Amino acid sequence: MILKKYVFPLILVLLLSCNSDKNITEDDLAFNKESISEPINFDLDAIKKRGVLKAIVVGGPTSFFIYRGETMGFEYELLKRFTENLGVKLEIIVAKDFDVLADWLNTGKGDIVAHGFTPTISRKKRFDFTNYLYLTKQVLVQKKPKNWRKLKLHEINKQLKKDAIELINDTVSVRRYSSYKMRLENLMDEIGGEIYIDEVDSNITTDELIGMVSKGEIKYTIADNTLAKMHTYHFKNLDISTPVSLSQKASWVLRQNTSNLKNELNIWIDGMKKTTDFHVIYNRYFKNRRSITKHIDSDYFLNETGKLSPYDELIKKYARNLPWDWVLLASQIFQESRFDPNASSWANAHGLMQIMPSTAKDLGVLNTSNPEESIKAGTRYLKQLWNEWDMITDDNERIKFTLASYNAGLSHVKDAVTLTKLENGNPNIWTEHVEQAMLKLTYRKYYTKPEIKYGYVHGIEPVSYVKDIFERYGLYTQILEGE
Repeated sequence: MILKKYVFPLILVLLLSCNSDKNITEDDLAFNKESISEPINFDLDAIKKRGVLKAIVVGGPTSFFIYRGETMGFEYELLKRFTENLGVKLEIIVAKDFDVLADWLNTGKGDIVAHGFTPTISRKKRFDFTNYLYLTKQVLVQKKPKNWRKLKLHEINKQLKKDAIELINDTVSVRRYSSYKMRLENLMDEIGGEIYIDEVDSNITTDELIGMVSKGEIKYTIADNTLAKMHTYHFKNLDISTPVSLSQKASWVLRQNTSNLKNELNIWIDGMKKTTDFHVIYNRYFKNRRSITKHIDSDYFLNETGKLSPYDELIKKYARNLPWDWVLLASQIFQESRFDPNASSWANAHGLMQIMPSTAKDLGVLNTSNPEESIKAGTRYLKQLWNEWDMITDDNERIKFTLASYNAGLSHVKDAVTLTKLENGNPNIWTEHVEQAMLKLTYRKYYTKPEIKYGYVHGIEPVSYVKDIFERYGLYTQILEGE
């Protein structure tokens, strides 16, 4: 890290941190217009026509994360509810750092940046913002004295910075180009003294900086109080009681030419904030100590550990026998059992891969509760099903047929192929072709056709099964790529 005094002009790269100071002057914002693309025209009507809202999120322990295979997060849960209300699907796009957010939004990679940003005057010149989701403020993150457990509160406070003015001639580490850096620069004007700013690279997250304070690697940092409070449940040697800003709004970010989407979101946000559901979600990620520490301290907090489950090594071992990677297999296992080796279904399927008794017998499995036996047998069965679809030359489509067969049974999927042919669809493409035939086999009109050999099937199950596995696989992969 390079230590820098407040002697350089700030070049704003917009949307690089969670919050911002409200007292920013135009001189503080030598905005490089060449660095961000002009916004595309793609508003609510186009989103509805496409049937998908693309939301850019920043992976972290509150906004979006994966814990024991489950997709979670404050922003994620709200986005799911909003898209259900809107009647479209949700596509999550995970940003590895803040640098890309503005360009991804304006170029249309995403329709919204779902992360808590403060709508400052300068930011509003280039972007639009929703009504605020919650109020926050910036605080100083500092380490308590080594023997703090043996000290009384007034003795601890005596060794801490209890007023921002005490930072004069001291050093604070913040992310380069961040609003935390802006806050420190404005704070210097307010208190009439110099604070040394240790600028860290923009790909270092605030979460990491908080951890570095706890370890004594840096002296101080600045953080959003909701985020800082969450980390004090884990890092008990931190103090976050010293504010460095007034209350600030935390809003989602939109392109300026999406007024219809903004209006729809604002109506929904204002209504949602009045519900018990909103406060339950907020408390789960910002106030509930037990739920926060449970995932942050877990070995299977994917964002931090790179591990999905206790069975990752077994999954990797047996995925070598398949023509696809272990992460897709892991997504399937989560779909089947949520990584519970004792899971059972109404149909008496059992274990991690929910193997039916008849299939277990054919595969020689004696104990379906044994994780290795279950994964070994499940992958053998998948390979058998894969071989049944050798007429499909596109590997991605062939995987979908294989997964659907694992869920619904090979015979029912072959019936769906037959029905696809009868209706002049493409029998070698699952999406929008064979999956549609599978849905139709729920209805008597179709499953009683003389060409259909195996009759009724609850078609929505295999269709949702394939879709959910691939969607989860995409999210797992985005997080793991960052690792």
